[in-house]
Amino acid sequence: MNIFKKIFGHQDDAEDQEKNVSKSQYTPDINTPVDELFTINFKNNGGKFIYCSSMNEVHDNFENILEENDWFENEVKCFDSRLFHFLDENRLEYKNVTNPTFFFTPCENLIADEGSILFSSKQLKQYKIDELPTNIIVFASTSQLTMTKGDSLRNIKNKYDKEYPTNITAIKYFEKTKEEDFLHYGSCHKNLYLILLEDL
Repeated sequence: MNIFKKIFGHQDDAEDQEKNVSKSQYTPDINTPVDELFTINFKNNGGKFIYCSSMNEVHDNFENILEENDWFENEVKCFDSRLFHFLDENRLEYKNVTNPTFFFTPCENLIADEGSILFSSKQLKQYKIDELPTNIIVFASTSQLTMTKGDSLRNIKNKYDKEYPTNITAIKYFEKTKEEDFLHYGSCHKNLYLILLEDL
């Protein structure tokens, strides 16, 4: 037998060994569609996901969330005037609020590979995540899905060519962990509902 084969092994053997190495559960499957990958990771992070194919379904599901949590006729923090009609329809107070029950907002992007939601000052103003109510309802669309945080940051750069937003931050943890670990250190959990509208 060739001495190099004895020392280094046969090339086919090395290829077989590479194939047999088990892939980490945290390694994303590059063949998984971006929407499916986001859904899996988002739910694993504790997020509540509601898919809608029409605006009528969005309105119905928004009301279902209010009913489920008994949030009718409460105060809401909301900065986006495009969402005010949802609040008006359900007699929710959003002007000069002092004790909001939840935060209702759009977002910049949905990041598939970590199941997180990216925001900027366009949605959060100057507020930090831990200064917002624990309960959050996010209204987003499937066109906002990106694979990575880098893709999302590029989208923001292209979208806001001159008025680049500040306070860019992502929420990744949507339930309180039983035990604090180093992965959750410094992060605050949010009870988050995502209403996702199919727009592609």
